[in-house]
Amino acid sequence: MHLTALDPENPDQPFPPLHKALVEPNGLIAVGGCLSTQRLLNAYRHGVFPWYNPSEPILWWAPDPRLVMFPDQIKVSRSLRKTLRKGTFHFTVDQAFENVVAACAQPRANESGTWISKEIHQAYTTLHKLGIAHSAEVWQNGELVGGLYGVALGQVFFGESMFHTVTDASKAAFVKLADLLAVWNFKLIDCQVHTSHLASLGAIEIKRDDFSTLLQNYCNAQVTADAWRVANL
Repeated sequence: MHLTALDPENPDQPFPPLHKALVEPNGLIAVGGCLSTQRLLNAYRHGVFPWYNPSEPILWWAPDPRLVMFPDQIKVSRSLRKTLRKGTFHFTVDQAFENVVAACAQPRANESGTWISKEIHQAYTTLHKLGIAHSAEVWQNGELVGGLYGVALGQVFFGESMFHTVTDASKAAFVKLADLLAVWNFKLIDCQVHTSHLASLGAIEIKRDDFSTLLQNYCNAQVTADAWRVANL
């Protein structure tokens, strides 16, 4: 099947219909283009996200099924509730965005590299400065020990990556942020692809067509006026 090549000089070039995405590898829909703000916003509204290794051209994905979370349906295990009750974690929002991205870029155990390149870091930092990308941080004894970042459009939060250096720190960040998103009238968290980590918190897989419909309903809808205006959770 033909794979659409995006023009790096034309960030408004439309993505192909989602049903044109490859079956294998699952969801690959386009190649090339750029990481400009306009291109990224067009991608998210279309249900597409970038993911590629630094040695590769930019690859764009729209997998089927799609892993999502509804903020008011998050599941918190007994052990995680116990951890949260201990009060050893301190939570903030948008207080260390670049540090969170940098921490997410560190290779995981049994991995030799990372997909979060310098270009990715710069592109999402630009989105953050525009008030579009956001982070949630977890601190312990003044040290950043967990967090996540993503993109907020309308009532949808598109999660990009998370990290932890202390057990349960990334799960705690996700739970705290999901609670806030529900209060702020967010309706959907995009988790992209299945992981046992997110499934344990209540994320579920839905059909790509259903995900696209949800984006049409929620990406241009309003959240509360105080969304993202708190520093401490």
